[in-house]
Amino acid sequence: MIPSGDYIRILPEIVLSIFGMLVMVIDPLLGENDDRKSIGVVSAIGALLALGATFIMAGHPGEAFYNILRVDDFAVFFHVVVILIALACILMSFEYLKVQEIRQGEYYGLILFGTVGMCLMSSAIELVMLFVAIEISSISTYILAGFRRRAAESAESSLKYFLLGSFATAFFLYGIALMYGATGSTNVDAIAAALRQGTPVMAYLAIALMMVGLGFKVAAAPFQVWTPDVYEGAPAPVVALMSTGPKAAAFAVLLRVLFGTAAPGWFWAVWIAAALSMTIGNFGALVQTNVKRMLAYSSIAHAGYLLVAFIAVRNMEQGVSAAMFYTAAYAAMNVGAFAVVSHFASAGEKYVSIEDYAGLGRRSPVLAAVLTVFLLSLIGIPITGGFFAKFYVFRAAVSSNLIWLTVIGLVNSAIGSYYYLRLLVMMYMKEPQSEESVPSVPFAAGFAMAGCVVATLYLGVFPNRVLQFAIESARTLVH
Repeated sequence: MIPSGDYIRILPEIVLSIFGMLVMVIDPLLGENDDRKSIGVVSAIGALLALGATFIMAGHPGEAFYNILRVDDFAVFFHVVVILIALACILMSFEYLKVQEIRQGEYYGLILFGTVGMCLMSSAIELVMLFVAIEISSISTYILAGFRRRAAESAESSLKYFLLGSFATAFFLYGIALMYGATGSTNVDAIAAALRQGTPVMAYLAIALMMVGLGFKVAAAPFQVWTPDVYEGAPAPVVALMSTGPKAAAFAVLLRVLFGTAAPGWFWAVWIAAALSMTIGNFGALVQTNVKRMLAYSSIAHAGYLLVAFIAVRNMEQGVSAAMFYTAAYAAMNVGAFAVVSHFASAGEKYVSIEDYAGLGRRSPVLAAVLTVFLLSLIGIPITGGFFAKFYVFRAAVSSNLIWLTVIGLVNSAIGSYYYLRLLVMMYMKEPQSEESVPSVPFAAGFAMAGCVVATLYLGVFPNRVLQFAIESARTLVH
């Protein structure tokens, strides 16, 4: 019999699932001309209650459902991050869906169901459960990517994401099968115990295949080719979600698999992936004229920075905590940037070119100032979360004697500053192409932007509290 405490350990997932089903039931009950913002409000309430449920869950650490899930500080950290991401994306979608004339019920339901998968990814310690959680998250985002039904590029985005994602899933599942063959178990703890007795050749192949699947999910090179096209075609709030939420959850899986199982043979694979991701991402972003494609390449580069922390093996606690802090900081600044892009794009997402942002500082000073905060954080300027995120990552790399990788990262950071600054120059130093006024920011979207600004500045000015919690979470993972 399953103890009642086990249900408390999946309380956020239960809340999200209930509200996901609720919005699917409410949608057909509304008339064709009824305002569907009420569905968004219900979804936002669901996300807030799930956040509260996470803190209740945090008071009941331990394994659940016959050791397939583990609630610890590590899982709680990523639950909070992905639920806040989902909440911000729901808020920025209120007006966006109305402007784009997109039917709303199933949209919000898919966000909530996708968040269930992301939360499960952070707490699963059984590889088959990890696979199920990844699929719950992935299927939702495959559909969400094609939600601009009248736009051909959105259908292309969804199809590419689905086809390539299916291949990546097959690699991951095959890796699980090989790991079971090598160790006789799919439980992380049992795998770690088996690998301490000896490392079969099959285990190396299993880790390689699982890393291919997870490399796709985090858009790390050389598995990044889908990213620019998918980000360009998908609705902007969905891009905010898929560029941060599933990535954060996938990095949590990587940390569980690599460190939790003491997996062999991954060091140089991650080293090469980090160097390639930073270089390909930044050089690819230099030549983009579309803001969404530029931020897509930027996300590849940031995946590379984050991977640097993974291979700080001389001080795993420092490396894991740096990766966790970077995940939170990147989520705040990237979701915020896409919130601005989402609002500014207007109907049909017709204003997504970098040149469209010319004179934004004069046409809408507040919106330009908000975007400036996020761009400066993406560069890594002090008093923003991006600065300390990169600082902690490169400090962990230097302490592990990863000098060449640190040099590659710093050079790439300098290169990356160019395309962010180019957008800033366009906003403040170029004449607007049109004197058309920028629509005022709706309350919900403004609240999401303000929350992201506060989070970005808080992590840049008072990083210690979040970093300390990340360090304590890392201890539960590496010891």
